[in-house]
Amino acid sequence: QVQLVESGGGLVHPGGSLILSCAASGSIFAIYTMGWYRQVPGKARELVASIMLGGSKNYTDSVKGRFTISRDYVKNTVYLQMNSLKVEDTAIYYCNAHVTQSTTYHTNEYWGQGTQVTVSS
Repeated sequence: QVQLVESGGGLVHPGGSLILSCAASGSIFAIYTMGWYRQVPGKARELVASIMLGGSKNYTDSVKGRFTISRDYVKNTVYLQMNSLKVEDTAIYYCNAHVTQSTTYHTNEYWGQGTQVTVSS
């Protein structure tokens, strides 16, 4: 099986910074896509940023210029550097990955359990 473990969430003031980490472990043959989503109560989960196997990146418009996604291919870890945080960034952030398992060679989508990011003055 594959697990995604997130860390780095917390409470910060507006304008502050946080780094989120998500490490994938288990029977991994390859990871094609890794990304971060976020969700607030009463709203649908939305994509924040994603990074492909080849290194291409996507960001939602509201975080462009402030957030940076990166990936460590050796550690199977994805990071989200969040700068100039705003109150509107407050949400539960979820790690997501499309993983081919080494035991079955089947590709499935996996989710972390979420980490809370709160931006408040």
